[in-house]
Amino acid sequence: MRRRENGPDWDRVFEFASAQDGHFSVAQAQAAGISRPNLQAHLKRGRVLRVHRGVYRLVRYPPGEHEDLTAIWLQSDQEGVFSHETALALYELSDVLPARVHITLPPSWRRRELLDGLVVHFDEVPEADRAWHGAVPITSVRRTLQDCAKAGLSPEHLQQAVAQALRRGLVARSEIADVERTLQPFGGIKS
Repeated sequence: MRRRENGPDWDRVFEFASAQDGHFSVAQAQAAGISRPNLQAHLKRGRVLRVHRGVYRLVRYPPGEHEDLTAIWLQSDQEGVFSHETALALYELSDVLPARVHITLPPSWRRRELLDGLVVHFDEVPEADRAWHGAVPITSVRRTLQDCAKAGLSPEHLQQAVAQALRRGLVARSEIADVERTLQPFGGIKS
């Protein structure tokens, strides 16, 4: 899959895919000069796999730890940020095991087709409230704890997550005063 003069640039697709657990979007393929028919031809030849609508994976790329999240993020046009219980699990805070993936999308997505099987939250997530876990963006620890408190995560899980985050130095107590107020009726923050 070499690039011909003014032709498809598969090296560029590989660059995109390398940073995204072997995945790339149709838009990224088109930016590399790969047309939809060319992409379909590679799909038929077994060189790429269609993961979701508009999201593909290089067949020979080694599997990533959270490639399912990478595919979801690409399907969100790289606008989604994994949040709430999903972010807690990625940070390994508390024993929460989310049954579904939580993602926060900009409010403009309310009128767009939503991603199937997800818990979708609508809000702006500024850069200061973002972190990266491998190839995908997640909410910062502070923002994650705040979101979980607002969403009504069980007090036990929230207390456990806060205690672990404080113990590991991931957040300062002064940054989560609102979370502490939420936990006051349940005995506050447990050390």
